[in-house]
Amino acid sequence: MSAYQKVEKGVIPMAISLVKLPTKKKDLLLRVAKGHFATSHSHINYYIDVTMQKTRLSEARAVAQELVRHYTATTIVDTVLCLDGTEVIGACLASELTRGGYVNMNAHQTIYVVSPEHTSGSQLLFRENTSPMITGKHVLILAASVTTGYTAQAAVEAVDYYGGMVAGITSIFATVTECSGYPVTSIFDPSTLGDYESYDSRNCPWCKQGIKIDALVNSYGYSSL
Repeated sequence: MSAYQKVEKGVIPMAISLVKLPTKKKDLLLRVAKGHFATSHSHINYYIDVTMQKTRLSEARAVAQELVRHYTATTIVDTVLCLDGTEVIGACLASELTRGGYVNMNAHQTIYVVSPEHTSGSQLLFRENTSPMITGKHVLILAASVTTGYTAQAAVEAVDYYGGMVAGITSIFATVTECSGYPVTSIFDPSTLGDYESYDSRNCPWCKQGIKIDALVNSYGYSSL
C-alpha cells in the first residue's frame, strides 16, 4: 500500500480524503488530498492541509526545527512575520533561533513574533503598536505555503514600506525558490508529490475538460463544492 492510500483518520468526517506523506522524522509529515481545487489565484491538483502543523505544538515544533536548518548562525533575525495563521510555528521558530545563538539586533535581545492586518485590497497593515517590530528590524517572513508568491510578495512590500529588512522567506511547502529577489526555503516542494500541477484559473485544462472543482481552498482550509 502506497503512502497515498493511507487515508488520514480525523475526529471530524471530511468531504475530501486526506492522506499522510510521512518523512523519516517524527511529527514531520504532509497531509494532502488529490483532486481539482481552486485558490484565489490558480487551480491546483493537490490540496495541502497544514492545519495540524499550525495548531499542534509537537508538529509546529518539528516544522520549526526543520526550517531553521536553512539559516546559519550569522543570519540576523529580529522579527518573525507570520502569514497564513502560522503564529504557533513562528513562536517555535523564534525559540529555535534564540536557542541556536542566532544574531539579533534588538535592545532586549529577543525575537518578535507578529502577524499583519489585511486591508480590503489585500495589502498588509501594521498599526502604531506593532510597526516598531518591523521598522529597522531584520524580518523573517514565514508562510504556510508559497505557490503563486502573491502573499509573500505583499509581505516583502510591507516590510520595505515600514522600513524593515527582509531576512528571508520560509514556508512548509513552496513551488518557487525565489520571490521578489529573495530566496524561498521550504521543507516540501512539488518533487515531494511527483505529479503536482498548478495553472492559471483562466487556462485550467481540467476546467476545459469539464472536470468540476472539488473545493475552494486557501490558507484557512477548504470548502467543498
